[in-house]
Amino acid sequence: MSDDHTTPNGKLSSFRQVPRTGVIYATTEATKLGFSMQDPEWCNLGQGQPETGPLPGAPDRVHTVPVHVDDQEYAPVAGLWELREEVAGLYNRLYRKGLPSQYRAENVSISGGGRTSLTRAAASLGHVNLGHFLPDYTAYEELLDLFRTFTPIPILLEGDRGYAFTADDLRREVTGRGLSAILASNPCNPTGKLVQGDELARWVELSRDLDCALLMDEFYSHFVWTGIPGRLPVESAARYVEDVDRDPVVIFDGLTKNWRYPGWRVTWTVAPRQVVDAVASAGSFLDGGGSKPLQRAAIPLLADGHVRAETEAIHRTFGDKRRRTLQALEGMGVRFDRAPDGTFYVWGNVAHLPPPLNDGMGFFREALKRKVIVVPGEFFDVNPGKRRARHASRFKSYVRFSFGPSIETLEKAFGRLAEMIGEQH
Repeated sequence: MSDDHTTPNGKLSSFRQVPRTGVIYATTEATKLGFSMQDPEWCNLGQGQPETGPLPGAPDRVHTVPVHVDDQEYAPVAGLWELREEVAGLYNRLYRKGLPSQYRAENVSISGGGRTSLTRAAASLGHVNLGHFLPDYTAYEELLDLFRTFTPIPILLEGDRGYAFTADDLRREVTGRGLSAILASNPCNPTGKLVQGDELARWVELSRDLDCALLMDEFYSHFVWTGIPGRLPVESAARYVEDVDRDPVVIFDGLTKNWRYPGWRVTWTVAPRQVVDAVASAGSFLDGGGSKPLQRAAIPLLADGHVRAETEAIHRTFGDKRRRTLQALEGMGVRFDRAPDGTFYVWGNVAHLPPPLNDGMGFFREALKRKVIVVPGEFFDVNPGKRRARHASRFKSYVRFSFGPSIETLEKAFGRLAEMIGEQH
């Protein structure tokens, strides 16, 4: 049989080599050394998911999902109407009490995962300049390169400013670079920086005044460590929207992080109706829609009592893990440009450790030998299409540490990392 369509190394020439995201790269390398999710000896501080088991004070976890007779059929591409109504109601109750403009089901589209919702939005953008920040979520790199209708423009955030970026900074970038859209994770993965309160209100006001779409990845919006006392520790750009159908604010969230059900792949986009229509149309050819039984099972999880209990349990348990992670890493000599305002990550600078641990990739390789997984910081240097010269990454001396795992796993990992660093001194 002819092999005309294969390259000399045996690979099919019709397909390009698709790079892995940082987390997948890290776990793939670990797998070569025997890593398994079921092996309790491994400590995965690279994981992008929170622990999914019971937490003190949290609602009981869902272990069975009923399948209705009509759930054997496709779900609507935009999602089950009942779930769309519930998502809209949740945002109105959390963020829009007393405001004249309220979200409705028509402002919500359901997707089968966070990357799917972001991909639908990316496919719906026109021929515009889209600003994105450095560092930010690793999966943005391929996402921003896949669709050629828009041009991704990087915006570098400075560690010595604690990755701060004010509305005045935003105005300068939008007007100076001709940006029509901004993509940002808020709180930011990996730095944990959160734009909130009056500053976030100014971002929304600016987007409205300059007609610059804000694409806000809010998947960590219930993991907030700098909230207002007495108020549920959550934040969203939805709180500052004036007109839900006119303000160009597009919000992505779902059960993945804030409800600790990553395996369900139930996420949503909250946006003006025009945007929801566009992303649903994109979904009709990109993915066809999400799981109908899981969408139906998600509805009761959005009830006020459930959301409050789950969020408060997250805040207690993960707040303790955050404090312990910062304390342990600081004791090892890892430094921080800022303690995380949100997420379950710590963005650590290892430059002051002895070699080879003073390099993110070197730290990663040595930690693997001790069955500890972390993610090298250079993966968060989002560079779509490799358009920027790839010299030494600005984040080469950084590592992202996740406190998503259980406290027992974290303590085991901290002991091994401390021993690893001690051996190099």
